Amino acid sequence: MSTEPQNVTLTIRVIKSFPFRNVKPIILLNYDINNNSAKDLFEHCMQHIQKTGAFLPFRKTEFDFLKVYNHAQRTKSLNLVVNFDHDNDSSWILDIENSEKKLCEYDIQNETEISMFVLQDYLKFKENPEEKW
Repeated sequence: MSTEPQNVTLTIRVIKSFPFRNVKPIILLNYDINNNSAKDLFEHCMQHIQKTGAFLPFRKTEFDFLKVYNHAQRTKSLNLVVNFDHDNDSSWILDIENSEKKLCEYDIQNETEISMFVLQDYLKFKENPEEKW
């Protein structure tokens, strides 16, 4: 059952490498958060990566995780690559397997930034957050 669309602008921070700060944004304009789930968002981002030439170096990376970098109009993380906080908070971790829970249920609003990455790379970097450039 769909509801009234709520179109927002989202920034998806696609992270290929944490230590080297290899991050490229996907800007989604007029993205409907009332009718799209985290699974839909993940699939849209993967399609964008596969079709956009600028993402050629990112295509072989097996992304498997979405996490809010910062909610709109709230303080940002001090880390320039990823937000290390809120690892157990359900409004910050997006379930890419769940097609029922809509993005608005994660408290996502206009200008929210979301990180997309490989979970094992994140956990390894969080253990030792050493940047190499």
